[in-house]
Amino acid sequence: MIRLSSLSNFRALLASAVAVVSLSVTGLVYAQQVLRVSAIPDEAPTELQRKFKPLGAYLEKKLNMKVEFTPVTDYAASVEGLINNKLDMVWFGGFTFVQANARSGGKVIPIVQREEDQKFKSVFVTTNKSITKLEDLKGKNFTFGSESSTSGHLMPRFYLLAAHINPDVDMKRIAFSGAHDATVAAVAGGKVDAGALNISVWEKLVSEGKVDPKVVRVFYTTPGYYDYNWSVRSDMNPVVRQKLTDAFLALNKDNPQDKEILDLQRTTRFVPTKAENYTSIEAAARNAGLLK
Repeated sequence: MIRLSSLSNFRALLASAVAVVSLSVTGLVYAQQVLRVSAIPDEAPTELQRKFKPLGAYLEKKLNMKVEFTPVTDYAASVEGLINNKLDMVWFGGFTFVQANARSGGKVIPIVQREEDQKFKSVFVTTNKSITKLEDLKGKNFTFGSESSTSGHLMPRFYLLAAHINPDVDMKRIAFSGAHDATVAAVAGGKVDAGALNISVWEKLVSEGKVDPKVVRVFYTTPGYYDYNWSVRSDMNPVVRQKLTDAFLALNKDNPQDKEILDLQRTTRFVPTKAENYTSIEAAARNAGLLK
């Protein structure tokens, strides 16, 4: 027979255990007070801030914590910021995700991507009427975006090499504009004969009337490939990571407030993603000598 004193002691121990578990779970949720976010600078800093503002406000409500967006000076800074624990979540291109994952020893996790990023594309643009195909770029002046850009450098270089054009040998001069909109400006201003950029930025610039497609025209569009994603470190609190993932996946274009966020992110919805989706990007980077 169990004595009353023993039963009371057991109940007290059980209550203590429940309290400890409850405190632990609460700690998981509330230990992190600020979510530090950034993005690769593939567009002007003011544009990146404008795009993120409503998304940041939405995430603050979903996570019940402050969300801070910190712009970085270049692609490498976004990688270093995440792996050195100065940032918690970063909008990476496919190549910068691969770089961050390699630099961290596989400790960077892509959580979501836009549906369009499953088959993303790059476009080659020019104002030169004599350029109608990739082979016509031989002997010409050409600009990529950033050296670490997937859609502005890695994949355009990959498809140039597939067309038997080595930019470093076959072109008169190559440059790096630093951002997709800067690439269009360089082509439109006659600083280079042609350039390559992200198809999403190109379509945005055309729709906003910031570039005349009859003057600056697309002469080649690449096949699709995996590109951008939102990534976090593997040591992020798993509760916070799940809440983040769920928040992105819950965005619904039929909700007016959500649609504003999705429109600024240039997508109709976010979908789950995983590191394995970027193995072809990693292979392309190694084949091009851009990842050691």
